[in-house]
Amino acid sequence: MKILMVHNAYREPGGEDVVHEAERNLMAAAGHEVVVYRRSNAEIDAYGAWRRATLPARTLWAWDTHRELRALLAAERPDVAHFTNTFPLVSPAAYDACRSADVPVVQSLHNYRLLCPAATFLRDGRVCEECTQHSLRRAVRHGCYRGSRAASTVVAGMLALHRRRRTGSERVDAYVALTGFARARFVAGGLPPDRIAVVPNFVHPDPGERSEAGGYALFVGRLAAEKGLHVLLDAWRRLGVRVPLRIAGDGPLRPAVEAEVRRDLARVELLGSLPRGDLLKVVQGARCLVVPSLWYEGFPMAIAEAFACGVPVIASRLGGLPEIVAEGRTGLHFASGDPADLARTLENAWADPDALAEMGHAARREYEAHYTAAHHAARLEEVYAGAIASRRASAQA
Repeated sequence: MKILMVHNAYREPGGEDVVHEAERNLMAAAGHEVVVYRRSNAEIDAYGAWRRATLPARTLWAWDTHRELRALLAAERPDVAHFTNTFPLVSPAAYDACRSADVPVVQSLHNYRLLCPAATFLRDGRVCEECTQHSLRRAVRHGCYRGSRAASTVVAGMLALHRRRRTGSERVDAYVALTGFARARFVAGGLPPDRIAVVPNFVHPDPGERSEAGGYALFVGRLAAEKGLHVLLDAWRRLGVRVPLRIAGDGPLRPAVEAEVRRDLARVELLGSLPRGDLLKVVQGARCLVVPSLWYEGFPMAIAEAFACGVPVIASRLGGLPEIVAEGRTGLHFASGDPADLARTLENAWADPDALAEMGHAARREYEAHYTAAHHAARLEEVYAGAIASRRASAQA
């Protein structure tokens, strides 16, 4: 089939950008014709005064994207359009372009933007679902998007507008959630349950299982508050010099993390952002991966890569993470936001390297069963076929 893949890239590349590119390559390798429409938030840096002034309106309805997509759809006539991220330059206007061209739409749900203006269900370091339990006005009151009430008003307005237009139910034919937990949250938020499939992330090419357990714990991810960096560093203060830690990644908290490490964390090493090949070597050399997230993670690529390398995961007992990491089988859990519990869990695990090694083997088997390229391609093809059938049925009704 011919697939149009649509993505709004972030300024700082993240998991959604990685998955979009991986799925593009995967479906092309599977024999499908792939056409790409891509916008990037880096474009905003070049905007003049007038274009910047129109950015709030474009977030609600990006007329330039709508125009460009209609031309692309008319020229390419794809069988299905798969959206990864639409915020803010693609916007939900893109769905209308597909509807006008009678092209079925699939939307991946990598974050909670459709329900939460901040996209994270996180406020002041704690899980917050007030916008689903009450109204989007709560996000404006708290300035949930970038700490700004004005910016939060724009994002909340976008969500409110497209809820009134029933965009989610009338212009999207299928959704892809990454976990059963995420699917349940979106169903509770009003998306049609029969249109949401669960398709976890994948790792390709296969890096191969490590030959032996390494001698350090590892954190991989964006250095941002929602990732639980303060929990991680507080836990390591409690551990002292007993367990080495390496941190791979970059982000807004990097200066603060560097300062803390210099001050009193001698066994912590900052690696910065690494090329994928180098990163996978670091993962293979770890005894375990630590995921101290404070928000409802989607499906961290770091976990999928750790499983592919045969590395167990110690993760927050929060959101979909317990669904991904099986307690005592592929890893261990600790109380979210509790550095003391993380330190205890890690110290006990470190004292039993044989048990960690067995969890690593189980993690590798989990990868082989669920997170390979072949498995992911087959699941996406099922979702695409379902979206196409759904659109045809709607047209005939």
